[in-house]
Amino acid sequence: MFEYTVTSVNSMKSIAVKGRIDALSSSDIKKIFDDLILAGERILLVDMTSVHYVSSAGLRIFIGAQKELKKVGGEIILFGFTDPVFEVFKMSGLDRFFRTATDKNHIPELLYKDTGRAEINTREIDGITIEYIEREAGNGSLFTVGSQDRTDDSSYTEQDVVSVQPAEMKFGCGLAALGDTYDEYKHLFGESMVINNTFFFYPAVKRSSVDFLINAHQNPGMTYKFLHGFGFNGDYRYILSFQGINAAVELPSLIGSFFNISRANLLGVSIIAESKGLWGMHIKRVPVAEQRPANGKSIFDSENFPDWIDFPVEPSCMNNIVVATGIAVRERAFLGHEKASLVSEGSLFHLHGGVFDKAPFGNNLAEFDKEVTRIFNERQINKIQHILGHSRFSRGMAAIVEIGV
Repeated sequence: MFEYTVTSVNSMKSIAVKGRIDALSSSDIKKIFDDLILAGERILLVDMTSVHYVSSAGLRIFIGAQKELKKVGGEIILFGFTDPVFEVFKMSGLDRFFRTATDKNHIPELLYKDTGRAEINTREIDGITIEYIEREAGNGSLFTVGSQDRTDDSSYTEQDVVSVQPAEMKFGCGLAALGDTYDEYKHLFGESMVINNTFFFYPAVKRSSVDFLINAHQNPGMTYKFLHGFGFNGDYRYILSFQGINAAVELPSLIGSFFNISRANLLGVSIIAESKGLWGMHIKRVPVAEQRPANGKSIFDSENFPDWIDFPVEPSCMNNIVVATGIAVRERAFLGHEKASLVSEGSLFHLHGGVFDKAPFGNNLAEFDKEVTRIFNERQINKIQHILGHSRFSRGMAAIVEIGV
């Protein structure tokens, strides 16, 4: 017979297991682990006090969950072993694969020893729990690339293309492509983003697929081709994790929380988050002169809009990983006349995001960049979107560059 209960212990989930962990019960405990990991739990406490038998089939479930959690900076911690069950773990060499405690009272000592957790600040802001670390970092810089002026009437030509050296843009967004000659890439421009010198773009063609280049700055012969966009450079001033307290976090509220922590007027942000309803749009055709609407109207005119823009009528991408980057401004006036077009009227941010497969991700603030790289290397990316304000997230991490204005 197998029974279990799940409770919260110091903001972590504790699973009290009773009975046998064997081939008959292994599917049940696997589901428990899977559900908790996908819900964002990273430290799972397992109370083994009432477990009197564990088979190899049961051990395999523990091993699989531990490996999954280790990828994202988490782990299973076991406590309350009976001697016979602990002997099974020892004989399998698993006493070195899991951290163990004699009882739950020793878990805090095990968890927080030499972790530097005292350096993490915790705040609650507008229904969001935020933990963050602050670093010494000077102001970053923001620059524009090309112009959006020719988008409305689809009048871009080869002369409007701006080549950007990857080493000059650590983060960025825009309408861009890769290629050597204009004839080769002129119909491939699409929503793009650059995060930590990794470039992604989503060609505006039918049955599109995201193309990307990791560590593009290491290729001296490579250039990004932009019709328009912006980039920013700088070091992180803050790295934070966030989670909605009673509901998912709406993007405007999340951005507002950043300005509650930072006193800067302009921020460069990068975000890893789990979507609870993504509102995102992307261009479906490249606004070059030869594709100009025959009716002479703007591509955003109601007559042309459906053919040119993929715009949501309802949220999508539930539970997918979203990795996004862009800028946020406290008040739009701080951007000045030259850069005001980077943020639309009525909005205080401009973000592009990649939609990746559903999977757990880490929340170790000290390893934000490593987690971004791991997602880029291991997870399938489905599309790049211009992220809209109604988007909602259950939890995630963000890194903030303060930009001088």
